[in-house]
Amino acid sequence: MIRLSIGTAVSDAPKQLVLVSGDDDVAVKKRAKAIFDQWSAELGGMDHEIIDAAVGNAGEALKVIGRLKESLQTLPFFGTGKAVWLKDCSFLAEDRTSSSAAVGEGLTELAEEFKRTPWGNVRLIISAPKADKRKVFYKTIDKLGSVESFAGLSADDRDWPVQAELIIRKVFRELAKEASDEAVAELIQCIGPNSRALQSETEKLCLYVGGRTEITVDDVEAIVTKNRQARAFALGDALGDRDLLRLLRCLEDEFWEMKFDKQKSAIGLLFGLITKVRAMLFLKEMVRRGWVKDANGYNGFKSQLERVPADAMPADKRFNPLSMNPYVLFKALPQAARYTEGELIAAMGRLLDCNRRLVGSSLDEALVLQQALVQIVGRPVAAKGVRR
Repeated sequence: MIRLSIGTAVSDAPKQLVLVSGDDDVAVKKRAKAIFDQWSAELGGMDHEIIDAAVGNAGEALKVIGRLKESLQTLPFFGTGKAVWLKDCSFLAEDRTSSSAAVGEGLTELAEEFKRTPWGNVRLIISAPKADKRKVFYKTIDKLGSVESFAGLSADDRDWPVQAELIIRKVFRELAKEASDEAVAELIQCIGPNSRALQSETEKLCLYVGGRTEITVDDVEAIVTKNRQARAFALGDALGDRDLLRLLRCLEDEFWEMKFDKQKSAIGLLFGLITKVRAMLFLKEMVRRGWVKDANGYNGFKSQLERVPADAMPADKRFNPLSMNPYVLFKALPQAARYTEGELIAAMGRLLDCNRRLVGSSLDEALVLQQALVQIVGRPVAAKGVRR
C-alpha cells in the first residue's frame, strides 16, 4: 500500500485496479482524476465511464454496486480498453450505510468479481473519503491492485502549518497572486488544519482582490471566513492585548455559540486561555535568555525560533512553545510585554482555580470565567502618591 501526504507526487504507473482514499479529499480527487485521465489517454476510444458513488442510503449504494458490475462486464466498443472511475464512494467506511448487511454482502460479491475480472482491457479507479482497512473489499484491492492513502492535515502534527502553507502558496501561484508571510500566516490561523477550506478560502481571497496581485493581511481579515479555531484565537488575543471590553465581548459570543454547538464547552474555552497565558510565560523566558526579541517582521521572528535550542524545550508538545504555530507566538510576543512575569504566574493560578470551580460547583460558568478574566486583565490600583 502506498501512503501519501500533502504535496507528495506519485511517479510510478498505477496498476489496473486502484483505490485512492483519505481525509484530504482535495488530494484524493486530484490523484484519482489524474489516473483516470492517464488511462483514458492510453486506452483511447470513448467507452470510459465515471460513476458517482456518493450515496445517502443502503438502497442507493446497492444500485451503484450493480451499475459498477455491469460496467466492468461491458466490453469496450471503441479503442483498446475501458477505464472506469467509481467517484467519491461513500460506503467503504464505518458509517450507517457502510455497516448495512446488504451493502457488506454486495461489496464482498464485488470483491469476488474483481478476482474474476480480466484486467487486461479494463481498468478501475475508486476514490473514497474513507475506507475501512479491515474489510474484505479493501484487502482484495490491496492484494490485486494498489491502494494510495492521502492523510489530511491534523492539529496533532507539528508541521501542519508548513503543509497548510504549501497548499496556499500553490493556489497563489496558479492564480498569479502573491502574499506576504504575515498574510499567509493569518490565513492559516483563520482556517486551521483543513485542506479543503484552505484551498477554497484562498481561491475566494484571490477573487476578492480582483486584478491586484498583492494580497495583504487586511484582505484576509476582510473576506476569509474564520472557523471555530480562529474564533477561539480571538478570545486569547483579547486576553493577550489586555483589552477587557473586547475580551468580555468575545466571551459572550463564545457562550452564545455554545448554545448551538454541543462540541464547545466552558472547559474548552478555559484550556485555550491557559494555553495563551502559558505561551506568554514561555516567551517571557525566551526573551530573558536572549533567544527571541522584537523582530521587524514575521520572517525575522521565524528565523529566531529556528535557532532556539530544541533540547532546551520540554518533550511534551503541550508545554513546548516550538510545537505551536509560529504566527501564534509572533502575535503573542508583544502581548507578553503587557504583563509582568508575576502577573502571568498569578493568571495561571486564577485559571486553575477557575477550573476547579467549573468542575466542582454549580455556579454559572460564564460568571466564573468573567470573574477570572477581570482579575487577570484588570491592572492593580497604585497606592496613593505612587506612580506605576
